[in-house]
Amino acid sequence: MIATTMSDTATVNSAARPQGKDRAAKKRDPMVWVIKPAVWVLCLAPLAWLGWLVVETIYFGGRGLSANPVEFINRYLGDWALRFLLISLAVTPVRILTGWKQVVRVRRLLGLFAFFYVVLHVANYVGLDQFFNWEAIWEDVIKRWYITVGMAALLCLIPLAVTSTKGWIKRIGGKNWNRLHKLVYVSGAAACLHFFMMRKGLQYEPLVYAAIFAGLMLVRAVEPLKRRFSA
Repeated sequence: MIATTMSDTATVNSAARPQGKDRAAKKRDPMVWVIKPAVWVLCLAPLAWLGWLVVETIYFGGRGLSANPVEFINRYLGDWALRFLLISLAVTPVRILTGWKQVVRVRRLLGLFAFFYVVLHVANYVGLDQFFNWEAIWEDVIKRWYITVGMAALLCLIPLAVTSTKGWIKRIGGKNWNRLHKLVYVSGAAACLHFFMMRKGLQYEPLVYAAIFAGLMLVRAVEPLKRRFSA
């Protein structure tokens, strides 16, 4: 009995030591204490600024939301949704070009923030613009191609957000998970096309976003070719 207890104690102690080392490593990890909190603050900053504009307009008579507040909010949230989507897509190219492997640890967080802003963008359209008139919303989706494309981008992101946890990777397997998450490329292309179609006509800003997306995809495409020829 005593021997069993002693062996159990030794096992507990040996198991506790790695855990203690893990905690100490986490305390020294700048990704945990500096970079990820900074990402949270930076990603929430656009929403905080929008909140301030709403408060200023309602209580102080400000005009930061323009003459059409609903349209301003919708475009503001859509712009940031596209920006965060492109930023999340930029993580792998940054790793490829700089060799900074730790940057992939913020990819999931950035992707979820992109989804968060997409949901806010669509929620503003459904709630404040259409007042939950589902018939009118459906007609918009069918008749206005830029809304059709935008909704397609959202539908591509939903399964990615749902399966973003480690638990889902174990459930469906790493290979299947990677295949599924390639939908983010379809969503990025659809989001850029949605922005271009919404602006009506050839405008500078949508072309810049499309060029950034194309550049990010090019870096991803070239890297496997480099590895193949260098092998």
